[in-house]
Amino acid sequence: MEPVRTCVGCRARASRSSLLRVVARESVPVGQELVVDETATLPGRGAWLHPTLACFHLAVSRRAFGRALRVDGALETTTLENRLNGTVNHE
Repeated sequence: MEPVRTCVGCRARASRSSLLRVVARESVPVGQELVVDETATLPGRGAWLHPTLACFHLAVSRRAFGRALRVDGALETTTLENRLNGTVNHE
């Protein structure tokens, strides 16, 4: 049986394979940045999110990422939002 996690956006429970794991990482120019953990192996606390813009916007408006990841201050969410939009950043 596959593990079940809760989406920080809509608060619905879903299988782990249908959600994205997101972690906060230190980024030099911006401070804390949300990064998608593809393999679910990055260190630190993770938050689980349906890969939809609706759940992303719900999580941002509820400030759920900061609470779930236990991060004080602002989180940079542009990279995650671009990924959910289908926009690829080629830096």
